[in-house]
Amino acid sequence: MSATASEEAVFVQDGDLIRATELARGPWDPGAQHGGAAAALLMREFERLDGPRLALARVTYEFLRPVPLGRLEVDADVVRPGKRVQLLEGAIRAPDGIEVVRARALRIARVDPDVPATASEPPEGPETGEPNRLRAPHRPMFAPDAIDIRFVRGNFHGGGPATAWFRLKVPIVAGEKPSPLERLAAAGDFGNGISSALSWDEYMFINPDLTLYVDREPAGEWIGLEARTWIATEGVGTAESVLYDKDGRVGRATQSLLIARR
Repeated sequence: MSATASEEAVFVQDGDLIRATELARGPWDPGAQHGGAAAALLMREFERLDGPRLALARVTYEFLRPVPLGRLEVDADVVRPGKRVQLLEGAIRAPDGIEVVRARALRIARVDPDVPATASEPPEGPETGEPNRLRAPHRPMFAPDAIDIRFVRGNFHGGGPATAWFRLKVPIVAGEKPSPLERLAAAGDFGNGISSALSWDEYMFINPDLTLYVDREPAGEWIGLEARTWIATEGVGTAESVLYDKDGRVGRATQSLLIARR
């Protein structure tokens, strides 16, 4: 099943609110969003804030409750202004006013253009990859209906460490071109999904948080993830991903994991 004509974006502006379409849906609950959809939406809100245009260097999301489809309230603010470092806070709230996602971000000034950058090489490009073969439990869904995935190493089905490229197929918000950081946030939440050593059929590995470290804004439509999941004892784990564009490394993503049998 593909997206309907009314679902040509992950979100739609609805007056002062935002409406999440079925393209925001995640894999664990047919009524809840994928973390990448919510992360991209709050990234958009941070980028819309007024003030000096410092570089966004880190965003930490806390997924407090399942993020529902439908109408949502989204807001963000600068809570600690500054010329060199700024602290931002944002949230997504359900129609009943309950906070479902909370995020904090740091913006840092670009103060020395002559500092030499660390060189890095990207993995093999998406043109060499295999199309995603995820057995989607619900349709439409954020992946594969809103985002294209190409694997150059590993797969979705419990194969362990993996490398894959991600490209948005539709806008995050209807009528808007996704920004580079929206693309990064949308892809950055997939590390646990592509790199688990456990079977999707037997286990769930839900991340209640996501932290994105941004070295620089990515160029182009494709975002690459080199991801690995570390499983500790008693159902706790961590997923770590290095993030790339076509020119090299652009950042890192980390996720705490709740791991349990279905």
